[in-house]
Formats: sequence, structure tokens, C-alpha cells
Amino acid sequence: MGEAKPKSQARVWSTVKPFVNGGASGMLATCVIQPIDMVKVRIQLGQGSALQVTKNMLAKEGFGSFYKGLSAGLLRQATYTTARLGSFRVFTSKAVEANDGKPLPLLQKAFIGLTAGAIGACVGSPADLALIRMQADATLPLAQRRNYKNAFHALYRIITDEGVLALWKGAGPTVVRAMALNMGMLASYDQSVEFFRDSLGLGEISTVFGASAVSGFFASACSLPFDYVKTQIQKMQPDATGKYPYTGSLDCAMKTLKSGGPFKFYTGFPVYCVRIAPHVMLTWIFLNQIQKIEKSVGL
Repeated sequence: MGEAKPKSQARVWSTVKPFVNGGASGMLATCVIQPIDMVKVRIQLGQGSALQVTKNMLAKEGFGSFYKGLSAGLLRQATYTTARLGSFRVFTSKAVEANDGKPLPLLQKAFIGLTAGAIGACVGSPADLALIRMQADATLPLAQRRNYKNAFHALYRIITDEGVLALWKGAGPTVVRAMALNMGMLASYDQSVEFFRDSLGLGEISTVFGASAVSGFFASACSLPFDYVKTQIQKMQPDATGKYPYTGSLDCAMKTLKSGGPFKFYTGFPVYCVRIAPHVMLTWIFLNQIQKIEKSVGL
């Protein structure tokens, strides 16, 4: 009995470990990246360039405004990143076992990344909605501001005012965007690690930094158009007659394409790249460090 209990605990830990590590690394990365994410959202809402937005926020709202929505950001990572990184590692391990321990082809990694992204987005969509609304609140007229106190207050108000299903408002573009981002992020990271480590013979630090940079680039390039549509859907307000500007994601995409052309979807691309790529890099770096600490203490 004494031996069975530790073995049972070890099996439980090995199962939840990828999810715990993924969520922890994402939350740590968010604490660093939150101010850049806030500026990115304001740019997408049409408040000017990165420099203009930064100056206005400091002058009118103070330094603390850069961390508005942090609780929602952390909740999002605790749900979304926990689910996507955990499921990606679980699916990848199963696929490698089925492949007799050989590295997976890029196409298979991309498919697993798409699947993990969809799972993560479905779990994390309510927190993502709360985050977008909290970040966009200060840009609205006083009469239209929701004045959420924190992420949990936002979720409570959304359920009370709009119903439970409203938590998944904009979930369609959120899921599609997450699938695109994670296909680029997860598949390219594993592929880059194999290339830098096995083909170029780089050391651990160089491999992690190099693969993280490649992963961040592809995550940004694949996901920004979907992120733009998602943000527009989640922050839209009805007009005086109660009509919303868009009927859905496709309508938003078509109207955006018609009014601004394809490059409109890449509004705020430099800041988005600066925000997404470092967050992806920090997530992988923190994950690598967490795994090293666990290994050193025998976990």
C-alpha cells in the first residue's frame, strides 16, 4: 500500500504537470508583457500610434493604466495557456509514441497546434472577453463605461446583464485566432528546437532563445488578422436603435476589407509583433526554467 500511493501520486503529477507548467509560464510572461498588450488594444481601437497612445495614457490615466485588466490577463493565462500548452504536450507525447519515438513531421505538429489552440480558446474565451472589455473601457464615453473592478467582477456582470452564453461572445473569431496563433507558435517551436539543436548543434540557451524567436514571429504573422476581427467584435456597442455595427465575424471581416483593404487587418502590426513575439518567447523561456527547476528537485 505504501508503494502504491507514491506511484499513484506520480501518475497524477505526470498527467497534470504539462498543464501546470504551461499555465505558470504564461502567467509569468503576462506580468511582463501586460503594458505592451494594453497599448496594442488602444491602437486597434483607433487612438493613434504607439507613442501617442503611451503619452496619452501616462498623461491622462497614470502609469497604473498600463496594468488595467491584469487580473483578467492572468485569469486568461490560467485557463487558455494551461489548456493549450498542456494539451499540446499531451497530444505530442502520444503522437511520438505512436511514431515509435521518432520526431513528428511539421504537418502533424501544425495539426496538433491547431487542435490545442481550439481547446485553449474554448476554455479561455470568457477571460479573454473580460480582458478586452476592461482594456477598452477607458476609451468609451462615460455613460457607456462598464467600470468593471476586476476580472471576476467582469464575469459576474456579464452573466448578470447579458446571460451565461454572453461569456462566449466573439468565441468564433477567438477560437479561429487561437488556432492560427498556436499553429504558428507551437509547431514552429518544436521544429526549430530540432533544427537548432540537432542540425546546427547549438547549446541549450541558444536553442531556446532561437526557437522562441522563430515561434514568436510565426505566431504573430499567422494570428493578427484574426485578432483584429476578434477585438472589433468583442468591443462593439449598439447604436441608438440597438443595432450592432457587425452581425458577426465574417461581416466584420468583409466590411473591414471593403473600407480599409487587406492591410487594415494589420493595424498595429509593429506593436502586435513586439507584444506577441516577446510573450511567446518569455512563455517558452519561463517554461524551460520551470522544467529545469522541477528536474533539479526531482519532480
